[in-house]
Order: sequence, then C-alpha cells, then structure tokens
Amino acid sequence: MNLKEEKYAKYYLVQEMMGTVPTVAKFNPDCSKFVADSVRKTGRIFFSGEGSSRLLPAKNCRRVALTWGLAAEFQNDGSHQAADYDLSRYTVLIDSNSGRTKEALLLAKKLQAEGHKDTFALSANPDTPIRQACVDGHVLGCGWEEAVAATKSVVEQGLFCESIVWHLAGKDMKPALKGLPEKLEQALTLQIPAEIVEWVKGAHTIYFAGCNDGVAEELTLKTNEITRRKSDFLEGTYAVHGIEEVMQDGDIVFLVNPIESEYDKFLTVFKGAGVHVVAIDTRQTPFERTIIVPDAGAMQPYVFLCAGWNILVEVATSDGINLDKPERARKVGNEM
Repeated sequence: MNLKEEKYAKYYLVQEMMGTVPTVAKFNPDCSKFVADSVRKTGRIFFSGEGSSRLLPAKNCRRVALTWGLAAEFQNDGSHQAADYDLSRYTVLIDSNSGRTKEALLLAKKLQAEGHKDTFALSANPDTPIRQACVDGHVLGCGWEEAVAATKSVVEQGLFCESIVWHLAGKDMKPALKGLPEKLEQALTLQIPAEIVEWVKGAHTIYFAGCNDGVAEELTLKTNEITRRKSDFLEGTYAVHGIEEVMQDGDIVFLVNPIESEYDKFLTVFKGAGVHVVAIDTRQTPFERTIIVPDAGAMQPYVFLCAGWNILVEVATSDGINLDKPERARKVGNEM
C-alpha cells in the first residue's frame, strides 16, 4: 500500500497506518518515566485494557521484561477479570484510546474507590473519564484516529509500555528507535504478491501463528476488522498440536517469525492439512512463500505488525471493501 494511489490514499485507515512512521519518529521514551518510578517502588505492574489497547502493548512489554530478566513482575488481563484481583500492591496502567471504554473505566473507578495510589491512564484523548479516575496519565502524541481499526496508536501504546521496561533496565534504546521509522515504512509499502492475496480471499479461516507478544494476536483481530474474514490466533507451536484436525483445504497460515527448530514439524503438519503457509520473517524460510521484512533488531515486533497490516489492506482493497466503514464494528467497542 501507499499514499500515492487513490485506491489507498482515500481511506483514513491507510493514512493512519502510514502515520505510524512519523509517530515513531517523534516518540520520546522519557514520557513513561513517571510510571517506571512507580514500578520501582511497587516492584510490579499490571496492564489492563480491551482489544488493541492491551494485546500488543501489554504482551510485548512483558516479553521484553522477561527476556531481559527484570526483577519487576509484569502481568496483564482484561479489565473485568482484573477487577476480581487484589491489585493493591501493583502499579496499574489502564490503556484506552478513547478514555471511555466501559470495562476499563469500571476498573479505574473501582481502584479509585479503594484509594489506589498508583493507577495511571494511557489514552489518545486528554481529560477523559478514565484519566479523571486515575492518579496520573499520558496522552498519546499520535492523536485521535478516524478509522475504526486502531493502528498508529497501537504502536505508540506499545512503545510507551515497552519504554517502561527500558527505564527499569537502565537501557538507552534511542539508537534502536532511530532507524525504526524507515523500516516500518518499508514494511508498510513492500509489494505483497498477488498470489498471497488470492490465497487469503479463498480461505475459510485465516490463521496467524507466532509468539505470545501480541503481534500475531493483534493481526488476527485486524483481520476481522479490515478484511471481514474469520481468523484465529495460534500461539507458539499450537498450530501443530491438534488444530490441524479442523483446518480446511485452502486455508492459510501466516507464521510470524517462525521458530527455526520447528520448521520440519510445521512443514509436515501443514502439508497434511492442505493449507497455504506464508512466513513473515527477516530471512528466507522453506515455507510456500516468505514475506521478507527489514531487520529492526530489538524493535522487530513493530515491523512484523506493519507488514501484516499491509497484507490485510491489499486483501480488503482487492475485495472493494470500504476500509473506514465496517458494517458492525464500532470505534469504541463498549463505550460507557
């Protein structure tokens, strides 16, 4: 996709996806220091929110923290489930782009009533109900999005949450961030083979398999919102642990950064299921097709996400779908 052709440029969704590039370029990790200061005191943080506001931001942050071996505890769950937990010893970060999401607001108000001193809000709007129920908060620099599907805000939320880890670890990630915008743009604009688009359009179900860092799961959600097709997230190697029994001939599986030691197993199982297999990776793989994206090192998950968006836009525009006007989905899924 690109902003030069009218078939893409006329949609807010594409404009906002491409807006990820300048959003990342101006991101300042210092914006999350106040949350990191709280985590240093409590020793633990709990992320909550619904849909895109939690999947990648919370899970990718947890992945980085565990990979780096941080002593602080990182947890996340949806807001209704979180309301059943004793969060009195946690720093709590509640993500909601609108700042009006019902589940998230109920959690914020519950913690406020309990006198919780370390509850923070992250949204794309200033002075929201959720922010008013929290001790402090941060407003995203990307601004409010017009498209129903959240895009650039997801990446900025992800960077905000991950930068909490950077502060706790005492690592300067600004050099890694510096080269990221260009690589995101490459992933957003790379040519998607027409064959892959047709495979997606002919599938009963579109599967995304990958680590539990929010990338493949977020793409699964975006598949529903953007292409209006059924999709499923297969965590880790779940794709070879029984789901093949219900895969149908012609289905497609996107492997996001597949585990090299499992290549042979994936090849054997998927061949037997009669499904198309496309890898999204930084290098060539032995699968049916590989979409090769730039290597962004520690920032790689954001590049994989943008490549996935690119695929979904190509499918939707090929079908003539209005990317900005889904038939049932709403901008604020469950508004208070």
